[in-house]
Amino acid sequence: MNRFQLYRLLRKNTTLSYKRSPIFEQNKWAKVITYFGGGLFALYLILYGCIIAMLAEGETGRMISFMPIILLIDFLLRFVVQTTPGMMVKPYILLPISRYTAIECFLLSSHVSGYNFLWLCMFVPYSIILLFAGAGFWPVLIELVACLLLIILNSQVYLFFRTLINRKVLWFLAALVPYAILFIPLLMDFGKKGFERMLDLYAEAGRAWWLLPVVIVLLAVMFFINRHFQFKYVYEEISKKKEQELKHVSQFAFFNRFGLVGEYLKIELKSNLRNKTMRSRCIMSLALIIVFSMIVAYTNVYDNVIMQNFWCLYCFAIYSVTALIKIMGQEGNYIDLLMMHRENIIALLKAKFWFYSAVLLIPFIVMLPAVFTGKFTLLMLVAYMLLTAGVLHFVIFQLAVYNKQTLPLQQKVTAKGNFENGMQLVIELLSLFAPGAIAVIGFLLVGETWTFVFMSLIGLAFIVTHPIWIRHIYKRMMLRRYENIDGFHMTRQ
Repeated sequence: MNRFQLYRLLRKNTTLSYKRSPIFEQNKWAKVITYFGGGLFALYLILYGCIIAMLAEGETGRMISFMPIILLIDFLLRFVVQTTPGMMVKPYILLPISRYTAIECFLLSSHVSGYNFLWLCMFVPYSIILLFAGAGFWPVLIELVACLLLIILNSQVYLFFRTLINRKVLWFLAALVPYAILFIPLLMDFGKKGFERMLDLYAEAGRAWWLLPVVIVLLAVMFFINRHFQFKYVYEEISKKKEQELKHVSQFAFFNRFGLVGEYLKIELKSNLRNKTMRSRCIMSLALIIVFSMIVAYTNVYDNVIMQNFWCLYCFAIYSVTALIKIMGQEGNYIDLLMMHRENIIALLKAKFWFYSAVLLIPFIVMLPAVFTGKFTLLMLVAYMLLTAGVLHFVIFQLAVYNKQTLPLQQKVTAKGNFENGMQLVIELLSLFAPGAIAVIGFLLVGETWTFVFMSLIGLAFIVTHPIWIRHIYKRMMLRRYENIDGFHMTRQ
């Protein structure tokens, strides 16, 4: 069997593994929503491709000048749409084939992924308009190929850093360094003139003869680097290297006063501090909160009322949305023990509600500079904090009834992808956009102050009544307990 035949076989096996997954049926709605979102994204790319072509005025290189911005956006989007080859290569490590063959096949498949070629929706309209504007065929074709190769190169850069981020989340800061370097020309004259100078500089590079060979060489270098790193980390996990022993065990005796709920509070806190999956999610969410808070507080990027309210809500909601969208997922690892004692789940859900409501104090404190600079008001912060703690948590906690996929406590290179079902996607979107829409309608009808007062009151109402609706969620979970337990068992890794 040659490499090409092996590649086809591995692609076929990957497709079959998704179809045979016990969560395939629940992901059909997620796929529909994903395809719809991909269609909208393609329309936006076509629009921006046409706009950049108009700015080019018949000269090549203008798309290359925008590539630093495009590559940064592409890198961030890949956290949603792309997995590392190591997640799929584990079953093939012990087969009688070259140890790097499976890694190479999956790396090549990442080169020809549909997401990479989706960017052609921007590059092709741009190229067609340039041809009609009088640009030469070969310069346009070379720029088109160079742009596509830069996207593929970006996918390899993402794979390299994502592998490191899976091991230690602080590598995310190092991942931003290559993109920061691309914006160095902007520092020569920060402002509108500096931005135009940066575009002109990269446009000249886009018309240079050496651009395409340099990109091809960099792509080859990144391919072999990823080939080495992917195999190295996969082999380390399979060989079960000894982990560092804990030197100190915190007791968190303060929570003893809350009884059984306090014990689950200890578990939730220790899970966020120790387990890689939850710890990395926590750090990245808090980093996003700090970044967006500083942007809103100290820049003029979001000076209109709608965007300020959206980002205020987003900073409060992001941690709860990312953590609770998979609620009960980590408990799927020991769901049998939870089901042994009656109403254990109620205490667990109460502990989660208290914990994630208390965490909201962090974005509240982080966003205080925006209050001091006059961008936000104190009433606005209180309103969104209470709305998140009450209404948003009420909505997201409903997923405890439907989630039945086990989430690994230790994030690994070889872990399977945890695909969201349609209900998760719908609730996630509602959580982020519905409160903002309510706020905008309230501003138009009764004004800003009374809207925030109403949001505070309705948030308080859901907070005070949380024992009632948590018990209702528990009753619905018990009606589906056998179906959910079966799902947790089949998706354990």
